Amino acid sequence: MNWRAALTIALLAGALLSGWLVVRHRMHSASMASSNGRSEYVLRDFEIISLDKTGKESFTLRAPLLQQTPGSRTMDLTTPLFLLPDTLGHYWQVRSLTGWVSEQRDEIRLHGQVVTASPPEDARRITMNTEQLNVFPNTRKATSAAVVTVTEPGLTMRGRGLDADLAAKRFTLLSQATARYVPSH
Repeated sequence: MNWRAALTIALLAGALLSGWLVVRHRMHSASMASSNGRSEYVLRDFEIISLDKTGKESFTLRAPLLQQTPGSRTMDLTTPLFLLPDTLGHYWQVRSLTGWVSEQRDEIRLHGQVVTASPPEDARRITMNTEQLNVFPNTRKATSAAVVTVTEPGLTMRGRGLDADLAAKRFTLLSQATARYVPSH
């Protein structure tokens, strides 16, 4: 074999080895980026309006901090305020210490001092207090496995577990339910 053929084979082997090392390094860097715990983006002191598949407002979100969950398209939130529009264009307000929003934006999980209040324009003035609440903004449903207190003028209900239809303003306490009625004057 002549020296030109040997040099060509050596250069080809070097190029293949270099290419393989570059691809391997990129794959390793990509896997480290998704597992290093860093968010791809962070928002501070913001407001987002999320639309459903038909282009209607699903919810508005205000919070001091939002971070995309590393390795996925979910969101982690600090002290969020969710505004959920009702059929009349008024807003349910849902606050908590922390929150999580699914990748499809169709489920919200709230934890810590969760307070849900009916629109201020609503004569019924419903308030729900709990430590954990799952909200499904597209269907206006909410669920909880925790203890929930529901109050409205003249009535306080307390129980473990909740199924709520926010659009119809219907609430079902699932177990250990108690109610206290205080007539209004």
